[in-house]
Amino acid sequence: MSALVKTNLILPGTTGVYNGKVRDVYFIGAEKLVMIATDRISAFDVILPKGIPYKGQVLNTIAAMFLDMTSDIVPNWKMSMPHANVTIGHRCETYPVEMIIRGYLTGSSWRTYKSGQRHICGVPVPDGMKEHDRFPVPIITPTTKAVEGHDEDITREEIIAQGIIPENEYQKLEAYALALFNRGTEIAKKQGLILVDTKYEFGKKDGQIYLIDEIHTPDSSRYFYLEGYEERQAKGEQQRQLSKEFVREWLMENGFQGKEGQQVPEMTEAFVKQVSDRYIELFEIVTGKKFQPVASIDPEAEIQAAVIKALG
Repeated sequence: MSALVKTNLILPGTTGVYNGKVRDVYFIGAEKLVMIATDRISAFDVILPKGIPYKGQVLNTIAAMFLDMTSDIVPNWKMSMPHANVTIGHRCETYPVEMIIRGYLTGSSWRTYKSGQRHICGVPVPDGMKEHDRFPVPIITPTTKAVEGHDEDITREEIIAQGIIPENEYQKLEAYALALFNRGTEIAKKQGLILVDTKYEFGKKDGQIYLIDEIHTPDSSRYFYLEGYEERQAKGEQQRQLSKEFVREWLMENGFQGKEGQQVPEMTEAFVKQVSDRYIELFEIVTGKKFQPVASIDPEAEIQAAVIKALG
């Protein structure tokens, strides 16, 4: 199957279209939106030149599963999933902040820590930690949501002081994020995994806070294998990860970190297939289910027909 890298759907009632880094969003009237999870892939806030077959289906299906499994904690935007690449849901006013929650000192937080800093987004972290060590308690390190370019770190205090989110509402977002992370941690443990860090996005509709976007996918989250974690930490070995960090690492090894003047390295067909296979593997490990791909000669036509039927 070739990758689904763009859509141009004609849907009844469309009032606008937004093309994000990896998703195409069609606004239907004032109340609904249709989110298409394409096979585009981004890293360091840059869309890479080739799509990854089945990536969209993998992420959309995982997100739908976790939205259903956490709906008792906070209402979420999902209404239906008429196709493996598509979710139809509530159109919400988005909070302009991503709630990133970290249980372990990994990734960008480790790079910050290694540089000598002992505060991450205003949150103090103790001395003497090693890469991939568990924090005493999970920490929330928010970022602003950039329409273009890089998201920026921000502190809780700045969010409230600048009036970006009212304090009482921000406290609710923190509570929801922690509860969702705890639930995700419990689910991951049953699959022999550790939920290391993740991000949540929230919106508001008719005065109600909703969880929006994807949740607990390998693109928005990082997982370690539970088995052998303690032994690897004790020996100072790298942890076995399930995330798209391997794509970032490949880019960095080839001299690309999204900085001005840098060129994205060539993505060979063999590398694209390797990434696609890795996403399918991630799906099966995270969900404990066999991946059932929806192959199609004309995926865009199938998606359009499924969405029109679902919209009635």
